[in-house]
Amino acid sequence: MTYRTDQPWQHFPTGLIVGRFHPPHLGHSWFINAAAEQCDALVVYVNTRAGELVPGSLRAGWLAELHANVTVVEVAHELDTNWNDDELWAKWIALFRSKWPHSTGPHAVFSSDSYVAELARRLEAQAVVVDEDRINVPISATQIRETPQQYLDFLAPQVRNWVETNLLG
Repeated sequence: MTYRTDQPWQHFPTGLIVGRFHPPHLGHSWFINAAAEQCDALVVYVNTRAGELVPGSLRAGWLAELHANVTVVEVAHELDTNWNDDELWAKWIALFRSKWPHSTGPHAVFSSDSYVAELARRLEAQAVVVDEDRINVPISATQIRETPQQYLDFLAPQVRNWVETNLLG
């Protein structure tokens, strides 16, 4: 069952957010804070691959610094994302379970995209869609990567500094 945050909020023992956060922006922070309010313990997986524009360890470090109340886990992998492939899904679920830091859960999987339903189903969790239309903070990481100079105000200071130095400098 997918539950949307425009309905009364539910509370969960544990929750999971999976993303690239490439780079993390204020929309991500709003989303993480909204999910954290609904969980006793929130885990944020930062999916990373070799050769990405913004290194995964840096993205995970920023999120851990910005959100000390959640557990941030860097998930390095070389998996594809063909969601029609059950064998590939099995690899993703095994990877996510291997990184899970708690004895139970996740009880909920949060996303701003409705496709979270399948991931949640495979993790035996409830899907929670948060701000799918990006109304609260209208930005995407793709916009920032494509034209960073236009979206600097959507970045936390440490991320903005890195972007200005490495992408605009």
